Amino acid sequence: MKAFAFAAALVLAPLSAQAASDIPTATAVAEGLSTPRLDAMSAAIKAGQFQQITSVLIARRGKLVFEAYYDEGKPDGGPEARRNTRSSTKTVTALLAGAAIDRRALQSVQAPIKRYLKDRPPAAHPDARKDKVTVEDLLTMSSIAECDDENQFSRGNEERMYLIEDWVGFYLDLPVRGFPEWVPKPEASPYGRSFSYCTAGVVTLGQVVQNAVGKPLPAFADEALFKPLGIEAPRWQMSPLGLAMGGGGLGLRSRDLLKLGQLYANGGQWNGKAVLSADFIKASVTPHANARQDTDYGYLIWLQTFAGHKAWVMNGSGGQKVAIVPDLDLVVVVTTTNFGVRQPHAISEKLIVEHILAAIEK
Repeated sequence: MKAFAFAAALVLAPLSAQAASDIPTATAVAEGLSTPRLDAMSAAIKAGQFQQITSVLIARRGKLVFEAYYDEGKPDGGPEARRNTRSSTKTVTALLAGAAIDRRALQSVQAPIKRYLKDRPPAAHPDARKDKVTVEDLLTMSSIAECDDENQFSRGNEERMYLIEDWVGFYLDLPVRGFPEWVPKPEASPYGRSFSYCTAGVVTLGQVVQNAVGKPLPAFADEALFKPLGIEAPRWQMSPLGLAMGGGGLGLRSRDLLKLGQLYANGGQWNGKAVLSADFIKASVTPHANARQDTDYGYLIWLQTFAGHKAWVMNGSGGQKVAIVPDLDLVVVVTTTNFGVRQPHAISEKLIVEHILAAIEK
């Protein structure tokens, strides 16, 4: 496992409300995209070829060149709608962990989470190995807990978490994961980590950040991330015990999602001001675990490849996507209501590859 040293302290310059809310704009043609191809994309969306796409935004070279809403006139539709980002929220939690490290409230990604979770009742399955779980283990979906949302039999499956009130306790009570001989152990896995998708671990990371900074997670998010970007009135979902849900469901506008993607593209800067350290952003998009064939995982962000182009992707169920394609200086937002649709991520990715990437001419 590769360790990263972040800047000791990030100097954060205040942004005016006007500067924070501005998104530079340009025509698609001026930034090298084909208008006829983008028109064809919109026609295909309106014809239902991609099921229920609700918005598409495209930024090239830091400028918004395409913005379309396909649910205007519907309740909770249009540009001011707070989109349910589903698991794209996890990437926001990673950014908040980075902000806490930048402020020295959280020691580092190597810090054991136990030191930030004091006064908890004894765990149901005490184990010295669990005491060593670090912030980075949760950021990379590779902690030792038996937790797998993609396995309905897993004790840590998120659907079981929602049945009880103490979601952090749910994670801390999980037993240690077993590795039968047909399952590679961490030391035999790429990057030295064994990936297992675990929402409960990200919820717990949110509690760790909240305890480290000494204020509710939404208040810290406003201070450290949202206000500098001009993001207003986010809608957090809450646990039964009042903890903001860091694992999913955060409501943000499509333009807000674009700003988060552009923050990655800009190495942690917005309008020339540092919001997060460049070192943390670099570490975030470095492979730390292999999630599946041809897909690695950074700090709660997917590392994929679209038509030969490496991309950093915020993913949420239903095919919600914020895709940052660094070699093209491109940020794409796709929101949907494809929650009950088969293979919704494949639908959104087809839209990105066959229409948006195909529209780039220079």
